[in-house]
Amino acid sequence: MIAFPFATYRTASGARHALPNWPEYLAVEGVTLVNSDLTIASFLPLARMEEVALTARASYMGAKPFPHIIFDNFFDSDLIESVLAEFPKPDAIRWQTFDSAHEIKLASAAEASFGPVTRLFMYHLNSITFLEFVGRITGIDNLIPDPSFEGGGLHQIVRGGKLGVHADFNKHRKFDLDRRLNLLLYLNKDWREEYGGHLQLWDRNMSQCEAKVLPIFNRVMIFGTTDFTYHGHPDPLQCPEGMTRKSLALYYFSNGRPADEVSGEHSTIFRERDKDDFRLTSAQRLRRIARDVLPPIVARKLRRLL
Repeated sequence: MIAFPFATYRTASGARHALPNWPEYLAVEGVTLVNSDLTIASFLPLARMEEVALTARASYMGAKPFPHIIFDNFFDSDLIESVLAEFPKPDAIRWQTFDSAHEIKLASAAEASFGPVTRLFMYHLNSITFLEFVGRITGIDNLIPDPSFEGGGLHQIVRGGKLGVHADFNKHRKFDLDRRLNLLLYLNKDWREEYGGHLQLWDRNMSQCEAKVLPIFNRVMIFGTTDFTYHGHPDPLQCPEGMTRKSLALYYFSNGRPADEVSGEHSTIFRERDKDDFRLTSAQRLRRIARDVLPPIVARKLRRLL
């Protein structure tokens, strides 16, 4: 359990959110805080991590179609509620926008886009304490975090959005390290089966989906990444308008890896399930036409409507 009480603060949009207090007066982003516990245990469930690490490796290694493991309600619920409360809306920050036949999503790896609780939490997920825990589960020693959160950070999918089935980029663009693991934390309260957005795990031959993971609140998923770990949520979201699929994504690396896990350095490799998987939607075709023929300011406004 988190030991500290929560203060509140306002973001630039005027929304009020919870924020843990500090043991002594300290200004954080213009907010004065007091009386908080900022120990590692405030952000990481140390007792549960120790318990899980003793037994989880067999489950992780034996999962199909490739090694993965899921933990529900893994982190303190008050902490994750605070992360959700400060998660930016689709129009609140300068998101990196993906709008192609392969993917329709929003992403931000910029630390400036993380709320203060989220930023501290992400730092803990990149800490040696957490990396050693993940290493014990997966059997991968000497994991290296990515302080730049390249390709990770905040992910958000609006109604109609998707992420085609793919294998991830396998080398860090700046550090030339080998990408070994993904960690996804879902932030979606009251998420129903009919909304879709399940993370699908496909076999090596792309012949069948062998597992589906519903992206519910405070669900953590860790899985290995090789050239053949095909995953995605390729079906357009059917959630209500104004509701979005939110997640945090962190990737872990190593300096070297088994040769049989890769077929050469590459960026994201998308794989289609059938011939209709990567067709542009009608809205996407209209957005492309608007981008080509309309002034940029008009095209941007129209894109928000489509």
